[in-house]
Amino acid sequence: MKRGGTVENFEAYKLLQGIDSPSDLRALSAEQLPQLAAEIREYLSYRVRENGGHLASNLGVVELTLAIHRVFETPTDHVIFDVGHQSYVHKLLTGRKERFDTLRKPGGLSGFTKRQESVHDAFGAGHSSTAVSAAIGLAQAQALSGNEAFTVAVVGDGALTGGLAYEGLNNCRPDLRLVIIINENEMSISPNTGHLCEHLSHIRSSKKYLRAKAFTANALSRLPLVGKPLYRAMRALKRGVRHLFYRENLFEHMGVHYRGPIDGNDLTGLIASLEYAKQLKSSVILHVKTQKGRGDAAAEANPDLYHGVPPRGTTPCNETFSAAFGSALCRAASADARICAITAAMSHGTGLEPFRAQYPDRFFDVGIAEGHAVTFAAGLAAGDKRPVVALYSTFLQRAFDMLVHDAALQRLPVTLAIDRAGFNAADGPTHHGVFDVAMLSALPGVAIYAPVTLKGVQAALDAALQHGGVSALRYPSGGENARLLAAFYPDGVSDTTPGVRVYDSGVAPCLTVITHGRIAARALHAADTLAKEGIYVRILLCEYLAPYEVLAREVAPLLVGAALFYEEELRAGGFGENLRAALLRGGLLGTRDTHVLGAEDPFACRCEAQDVWQAAGVDAASLTASVRALMTKSKKENIEL
Repeated sequence: MKRGGTVENFEAYKLLQGIDSPSDLRALSAEQLPQLAAEIREYLSYRVRENGGHLASNLGVVELTLAIHRVFETPTDHVIFDVGHQSYVHKLLTGRKERFDTLRKPGGLSGFTKRQESVHDAFGAGHSSTAVSAAIGLAQAQALSGNEAFTVAVVGDGALTGGLAYEGLNNCRPDLRLVIIINENEMSISPNTGHLCEHLSHIRSSKKYLRAKAFTANALSRLPLVGKPLYRAMRALKRGVRHLFYRENLFEHMGVHYRGPIDGNDLTGLIASLEYAKQLKSSVILHVKTQKGRGDAAAEANPDLYHGVPPRGTTPCNETFSAAFGSALCRAASADARICAITAAMSHGTGLEPFRAQYPDRFFDVGIAEGHAVTFAAGLAAGDKRPVVALYSTFLQRAFDMLVHDAALQRLPVTLAIDRAGFNAADGPTHHGVFDVAMLSALPGVAIYAPVTLKGVQAALDAALQHGGVSALRYPSGGENARLLAAFYPDGVSDTTPGVRVYDSGVAPCLTVITHGRIAARALHAADTLAKEGIYVRILLCEYLAPYEVLAREVAPLLVGAALFYEEELRAGGFGENLRAALLRGGLLGTRDTHVLGAEDPFACRCEAQDVWQAAGVDAASLTASVRALMTKSKKENIEL
């Protein structure tokens, strides 16, 4: 199929261009569906490469998503996608086709499902293993309201490495209008195999079988005295015979009807299986097997490489903070045999592949189980090891209780390597790394480091490993910022102990901005703007945050004029509030005015915002305005005095 003109006019996609809602899909003939699937694959292969996003997983669920919307009617029926990254086809079919070129752009379509974006998005997502619990809740709500709507959850097999999925399944009632689709595209779920099992699965899902089963149950239940006991005896006999030939799996042991495995790229078979599930009018699990990257030769050959792709034209970093951390940890491990590395299904993203290769016996991938990762690390620490847990900031939120109860409370030396710290513009609110500082700052005895250079990662890791309790080093995605290096490290970067770096925008600065991390680059831009107005500021770049009392003593002698604490993380309970409190407790602020500028509402996302920092009110322009306001306040108070 050859594209002509701009792709968003969809002229080359004869069937896709006519799909504005799921009802348009249901109006097509069965013979037209394979062509529609091919058009969707071609469009996704183009558009996702242009914008960046999740490619292989979405190419794999084209037929599955078409079948779901062919059989069920959203928004009356509810469809939930676990994580939500494989919902691109769903978005194309539910009235968002014309805006798809805005995918993952400021003010554009989210890369995940989002309730505010469409009535067809029944539940927002971004983190793994939540769909089962959410779907059970939605299905139960429908039952309580007397509605006959169905709830469908699409759950990847990787999500089943997360304990929350099993907590949900354990709470699943068999009488809900609920369909849980387990999409297996990488790992096995012990499928039943053999011709007899396939035959039994076919028989048990046929309309004749279901009608006969219902008739028998109804007839026997009406017989006086012996009817119900006889029906129970027949059910027991049927189970006994079935177990001779058909191995029951975990889901059936939980009391939920199960069917599978099913070819997840066979539209006809999928539609038949979903119709069968709909006839049951009870909780059922459909186990489908799809091919990641299907229809795209490169993605089929390397599905992991094409799981997520950057926007076209993106210049790769020479070295990222993630890679620097991986190298630093390998160096540390070569000198200390107690060091172990733990990740929650993110060994590539967190830079741990070199460690896995060099120290396989000390490397542990626990799956999508951040809570277990932290408690497992605490156990290792209790056994005199030095565990380092590498995970994204947004996923650390899932392990906070374990961090408090199992690690910090017992003063165990668990080190956290927190990747993707700060705002994540492309992935949106579900992936903003803006809560970890506030969470960690609440823990007594914690040490927090914030390197902004690649060498600084090694220094931060070395310091963290020497700490006697919970420690953390946090760093953003990508690599070093050239402007930060020039301003704060004019003589080059050394691997010395983390401290406080100073930059003055001109002679006799009249106000101090105290900050940390990559947002210091925005502080430099603000300083440039202010310098043109004759306002010179001092910027303190903190390479460590906690212990705050220690940092306060290092910062205090460097303060000039009013103090403005600046961060991109959550303001409430964050870096600025904690450092200001420590300075006040130590009597180190004097009478100077202070202000804390941080993210008041990290979930905010105004469509007109140029970027997420502007949307959160922590961009360079916001800092410039805050500096002016604080200076005006200080001058007014001095005049009044």
